Amino acid sequence: MDRLHSMKVFAKVVEQGSFVRAAEMMSLSNAVVTRYIVDLENHLGTRLLNRSTRRLSLTESGQAFLERVRHILPEIEEAEAIVAMETKKPAGTLSLYSHVGFGQGQLGKLLPAYSQTYPDVMLDITLSERTMDLVEEGMDIGFFSSLQKFDASMVVRKIGVAEVVLCASPSYIAQHGAPETPDDLSRHACLNFSHEHLRHYWHVKTEAGIRDIPITSKLVSNSAILLRDFALAGMGITMRPSFSLGDDLRCGKLQRVLADYQMGQVAVMMAYPSRRLLSAKVRSFVDFIMDKFPQPESDPWL
Repeated sequence: MDRLHSMKVFAKVVEQGSFVRAAEMMSLSNAVVTRYIVDLENHLGTRLLNRSTRRLSLTESGQAFLERVRHILPEIEEAEAIVAMETKKPAGTLSLYSHVGFGQGQLGKLLPAYSQTYPDVMLDITLSERTMDLVEEGMDIGFFSSLQKFDASMVVRKIGVAEVVLCASPSYIAQHGAPETPDDLSRHACLNFSHEHLRHYWHVKTEAGIRDIPITSKLVSNSAILLRDFALAGMGITMRPSFSLGDDLRCGKLQRVLADYQMGQVAVMMAYPSRRLLSAKVRSFVDFIMDKFPQPESDPWL
């Protein structure tokens, strides 16, 4: 008889403590369940179960065999499910979370290619500065920055490390000049993300250590798009992670200032609930993103 099925029947008999209940759970007859156990014992050359009219108990050999079976069966079931899932087409709703800066700066460029490849998947995307609990919110995948706290039980894949850069439009620099030292920032108009620690000071790494440079904010907002638009309009200097600047630095719409000074780094992680098996839609998305970011320790946006 099928040894794998015999092991499944054996495990179910032990779990239920009864041949009859195991037979009912597996939609088999009592005789078939008994035959599976006898066949397994004959194959192994040892008795696994002590039987009486009132109860079942494991023999010493049966206990040792059960411990191995409990490890083997889940691995086999997972392997079978993975093979079956590989033939399943990704479909359904894929719910994504991203913090605002990365979502506004990058998802609009990344995700159309995914949608074209997997047209049966509908993307449901939420951007928020509030850190989402993916399990509690019923979301499949989230993009988090290293500045956020999230559930340590998540499976986390780093996709890149963004440099925090200072930049301004050519028109602003032409009118006001570019700062040559960190202290020069105090006399410039600053376009600032609405984080309490950044409202009045920008932190710059110098040879003497981290310095807090007093600034005057022209605009404070939690919108990466709004900060970018103000910078493009020549309204001031903005400090943003590279992923939120789009192609503005590459094409010259914005110019980096104080490039010799480090303003910090922000890692970007993709996270999803820890499950042994991933649905076809989640697996396809994870593979798609990791293929787009093959060097997670570098800055792919600068």
